[in-house]
Amino acid sequence: MWLERFIKYLRYEKNCSSHTVFAYKRDIEQFLAYVDDTCQTTEITDIDADMVRSWMVSLMEEGAGARTVCRKLSALRSFWRFLLRESAVQSDPVARVRPPKVHKPLPSFLKDGEVEQLLDEPAGEPDDFRAVRDRLILEMLVQTGMRRAELIGLTLPGVDLPAGLLRVEGKRSKQRLIPFGPGLKDQIASYLEARSRFLAEQGVASAEAFFVREGGLSLYPMQVYRLVHESLSTVGSLAKKSPHVLRHTFATSMLNNGAELNAVKELLGHASLAATEVYTHTTFEELKKVYKQAHPRG
Repeated sequence: MWLERFIKYLRYEKNCSSHTVFAYKRDIEQFLAYVDDTCQTTEITDIDADMVRSWMVSLMEEGAGARTVCRKLSALRSFWRFLLRESAVQSDPVARVRPPKVHKPLPSFLKDGEVEQLLDEPAGEPDDFRAVRDRLILEMLVQTGMRRAELIGLTLPGVDLPAGLLRVEGKRSKQRLIPFGPGLKDQIASYLEARSRFLAEQGVASAEAFFVREGGLSLYPMQVYRLVHESLSTVGSLAKKSPHVLRHTFATSMLNNGAELNAVKELLGHASLAATEVYTHTTFEELKKVYKQAHPRG
């Protein structure tokens, strides 16, 4: 009964996505089935912190990772907060359970030589619109650190060529300005000329999107992903080859060259400094690697 009410609360009051609702329902049902099977109780008021810890251990013994266990624990935590609010229980057993530590992998990024190799590839003929556009996409991702969605959502009015500024819309519809240098300015000017010719050939009078495809339509996410993935396959040996690798490359390069952490945070559009600090770990790992290779007693 209480689980059904909680699911309705998530769906109609919290307006959670169907994916979230399904995941929470599955995780809580899994926990309740475990308690029923191992502790022979179906009463929510009988559940204590030891039962929750025992369930966590059983999950990890079955091969579940720390991130998965933390996610399932989050579902239980939300459920018990709801039960407390409804006065169905007097205490929260999940509040006394410490989640397993999740080790975050360091971001993948290109080294300076690999960036040069990526961007020094022949750009194609000046009258080849797609080649000019795709080259600018790579340059813009590397030089501005914008997200794939921000690049796709970039509008023609959002590009201020004389001022050297891009106006992008990030997560939660937050807008920010990103400066760019003279090299990128020249490439944008060349692209705009090719874009005008391309739209005329397509019979399109105008298009709001800055980056366009056939019919003057916006790019789609997989189109940008394929371009970056194929381009990154020609340089380095990274396991990940996504547009986000170029965002990581931008942030790491900025910090390695003396940029302040707060400045990089603003350029990336991070809501908190904690999200940016992961790149300091990346640069420190590079320093340790250099030390081990170069110091005689390293």
